[in-house]
Amino acid sequence: MMSHPLTRDLVLIGGGHAHALVLRRWAMRPLTGARLTLVDPGPVTAYSGMLPGFTAGHYPLEALQIDLVRLARAAGARLVIGRAEGIDLERREVRVAGRPPVGFDVASLDIGITSAMHALPGFAEYAVPAKPLGAFATRWAALREAGAEELVVIGGGIAGLELAMAMAHALPRARVRVVERGALLSRLPERSARAIREELAGKVEVVEGAPVAEVRAGAVVLEDGRELASDFTVGAAATAPQGWLADTRLALHDGFVTTGSTLQTSDPAVFAAGDCAHYGWAPRPKAGVYAVRAAPVLFHNLRVALEERGRMRRYRPQKDYLKLVSLGGKRAIGARSGLVFRGGWAWRWKDHIDRRFMERLSDVTPMRLDPPRHRAAGAEAFGAAALCGGCGAKVGRGALGEALAALPAPGAGLERLAGDDAAVLHTGGARQVVTTDHLRAFTEDPYLMARLATLHALGDIWAMGARPQAALLSLTLPRMSEALQRRTLAEVMAGAGAALAEAGAEIAGGHTTMGAEMQIGLSLTGLLERAPITLAGARAGDALILTGPLGTGTILAAEMAGRAPGPVVAACLDEMGRGQGRAAEILSGAHAMTDVTGFGLAGHLAGMTEASGVAAELELAAIPLLEGAEALAAAGERSTIWADNRAGAGPVSGASGARGDLLFDPQTCGGMLAAVAAEEADGLVGELQAAGYTAAVIGRVVAGEPRIVCR
Repeated sequence: MMSHPLTRDLVLIGGGHAHALVLRRWAMRPLTGARLTLVDPGPVTAYSGMLPGFTAGHYPLEALQIDLVRLARAAGARLVIGRAEGIDLERREVRVAGRPPVGFDVASLDIGITSAMHALPGFAEYAVPAKPLGAFATRWAALREAGAEELVVIGGGIAGLELAMAMAHALPRARVRVVERGALLSRLPERSARAIREELAGKVEVVEGAPVAEVRAGAVVLEDGRELASDFTVGAAATAPQGWLADTRLALHDGFVTTGSTLQTSDPAVFAAGDCAHYGWAPRPKAGVYAVRAAPVLFHNLRVALEERGRMRRYRPQKDYLKLVSLGGKRAIGARSGLVFRGGWAWRWKDHIDRRFMERLSDVTPMRLDPPRHRAAGAEAFGAAALCGGCGAKVGRGALGEALAALPAPGAGLERLAGDDAAVLHTGGARQVVTTDHLRAFTEDPYLMARLATLHALGDIWAMGARPQAALLSLTLPRMSEALQRRTLAEVMAGAGAALAEAGAEIAGGHTTMGAEMQIGLSLTGLLERAPITLAGARAGDALILTGPLGTGTILAAEMAGRAPGPVVAACLDEMGRGQGRAAEILSGAHAMTDVTGFGLAGHLAGMTEASGVAAELELAAIPLLEGAEALAAAGERSTIWADNRAGAGPVSGASGARGDLLFDPQTCGGMLAAVAAEEADGLVGELQAAGYTAAVIGRVVAGEPRIVCR
């Protein structure tokens, strides 16, 4: 049970280096009563110090990705994957694209900088900025595979030169040119500039005093009329602050947020660090080292602001720092306090520093409690893993089936369908489907959790061919202050309301209470305009269609343990947010249909075979899986209910390996499983895929005693 209520909201805006280190420190030393939120556009953020090494081929992409999903899980924070678009200082809200605002009591900015090169004619169409890393990495990987003869880097600062030398190392037969509008390395000390020029010789061609006028397909056009052939153009110049900062009413300097020595902005409840900040009392150039060194001070001062007691610390940025510049191959130049050195050992030093930094942010496995010395007999069967959220926390099919079998026969006006999750009410001449669903939260984001819980509950209505009508919401919130209740309820209602509105339904009412953790349930009604589609209509010879990939239970269980890669988790949540309403419409002529949820594909298919008196054959290789699910299953990741699902699915043969294990994986917001006439299957799958579903024919219905055979 939660012994302390939540009373204050801290929102970190941006997953920059300073905030990543704050999350790590928070995981080791959380503040009781504070709810921590991170808002960032993606599940990972790149460590820029290793970008040249990645480009040269020394590191895989994963080596320089800071996994924000794992960091947030370790810190007990919610991660809102979305792009911040503004701050309302009066309402104390962060505006985030595509979702309701996120309220805060204390906030911090670490959103980095952006490229101003999109204003250059043709840049957006024919070039790629070096940051953000995702787009650059995708284009660069394809280019390395295909090869290129002409490459141009716009921008002759250190970042552009490192990138150019890395590209030259990776593609030694290509001509690499750097275009700089002014004099190259004019701001560096003479010894450092001379050493870098010597390294560029023979590797990279430098074009100085040459402003770029336009980027075209296959060329970079200079203002003096020269055209430089280019198969791949990269922008590493003209960085700028995020444009939306201008509308925040925070004090700015050239568009960057001005802070005092405590890292507070002109609004004392808002802090800033990293490249988006201008240290008004001690201006410094934009460099990652300042964000890293600011992190301990930022962490301390944020806690002081939340506690409203204690003394804030002052951040004192160093005047000079060690600069290590990659030279393409495994060599580097180092400079500090007028001393310049270079060679392989300098690169190894840089490599050690970079890897050590990333290791600090990767070693964030959530702390585990030691198992009790004594426990009741049978407790060992449940293991030490925490209870899963979503459908992974469901009661097993066997226990549930026994309980339902003991129910008395339904009265007049109620039709209880064997094996189906919903019932049919007969009122006058109308038929109404009624169902209920309830999920233990698997994400700390109330808006996302409410949306996914609603889509999950709607699956029962859609699977029977009904039109969603109304919902009653049942909500349990963790103990929290009235202010946080208001913020959380607003997000929950927005998430559930939006999902219902998309389905043509609405919230009719509900009930709220507080407890140990967030749980969201819905009771739903839907109108039937024809006979319901049930589990009992499958016929021998039918094709089996699945409209969504498997793996949510495995991925969410691994994420709870801090072992699921951030991009895998983000892709899983995106797929879960794909409502199945349109899929159900396309499959409205199915002989039998169900949504694949807590009992897994095998359990729900078993229900169909039992109700229809048939058997089923599955093609394991044809079953779509979520990205990363098979690898996690092969590594032994299991949801809480997996063993019950395996035991309760009835006769299943041939379910071997990780793919076989995923047949018993509980699905939250799973796809539809439908038995359709074989001659219609290909056309239906084509229509489903055109509508955006990962649909496939995964097997067939055959005559025989109820059982499942995998091939």
